[in-house]
Amino acid sequence: MAIPLPRPLHSLSAEELAAAAKDRRWPKWQTMALLHSLRLPTLNAALLRPGQSSAEIRTAAHALAAALGTDRLMIRSDGGVEKKQYYRGGNTFPIGEIAHRAQPLLADGRAVILASPTNRFTNRLTVMIRMDRPGPGIRGTFTLEALGPGYDVADLTRGALPPQVTAQLDVVDWDRYNPPRWHEWTFTGDHCPGGEDARRRRRLERLAAQTLADGGQLAGDPQPEHAETWLRERGYLHLFGPQDPRPALMRRAAKLFEDAFVLTRAQPNRNWRCLATAYSVFAEPRTVYWDLVDGEHKYAAAAPADARAKEEAV
Repeated sequence: MAIPLPRPLHSLSAEELAAAAKDRRWPKWQTMALLHSLRLPTLNAALLRPGQSSAEIRTAAHALAAALGTDRLMIRSDGGVEKKQYYRGGNTFPIGEIAHRAQPLLADGRAVILASPTNRFTNRLTVMIRMDRPGPGIRGTFTLEALGPGYDVADLTRGALPPQVTAQLDVVDWDRYNPPRWHEWTFTGDHCPGGEDARRRRRLERLAAQTLADGGQLAGDPQPEHAETWLRERGYLHLFGPQDPRPALMRRAAKLFEDAFVLTRAQPNRNWRCLATAYSVFAEPRTVYWDLVDGEHKYAAAAPADARAKEEAV
């Protein structure tokens, strides 16, 4: 059977989105299709499947780039349970580099998602969103963990950086929507050991060792100081400015809860215990939801933060 030529996510019909949202082979693509079908903001993207030729990769890349009016695309990998050494995507590259970067991933049996480009150095707000409940029909909790300017989703999901502020709702009825009242929210600031300087350094360590090394901006044995110099030379000063995401999170908390409730109702696993997604506010500004993760695969419901961080590091 011939592998179909990739098409941009935002060009798919309702029927095609529904079919993609049921395809468990590619979990990230599956949830991107679900998010888009629910009219929640997500990146426009195209899916490359293992076995597609170099010509098909180039065709898909140029078609998506033309639809977006850009000469750069983001690369993400997809394909079931992630291995310990799997490719940590999310970086953006020129169109001419896409094929040779995508081919090794496809050869390894993973799918590749080409997506609209983002600048992960200028984010205004990053939020991890958790929906927990002990079981169907039992009330649970809703948690937001946020980082401010200059951080990104990977810092919370894989960098194990503690959030700067956490917001939580207790005794949430996930079977019936009730708009939360302000007095029901609990906002908690985090005091990172070593202060904000320590959190910022851990961000720079990740940028040096992973993001900038993968993109070819830094070579050799890059150190946090090299990442800081690279950012400052290009005017990416967001990480070094004031860090108080609480007001931005408070403005969006009610809408994030509303969207989360919609996601729980659309979740095919009606016995879910913990769902998680991520949300970014870019500098343009624009917003985007990333993947919807069923916590039975990646998280333990209501797990302590340190235990969760150890699990995510595996």
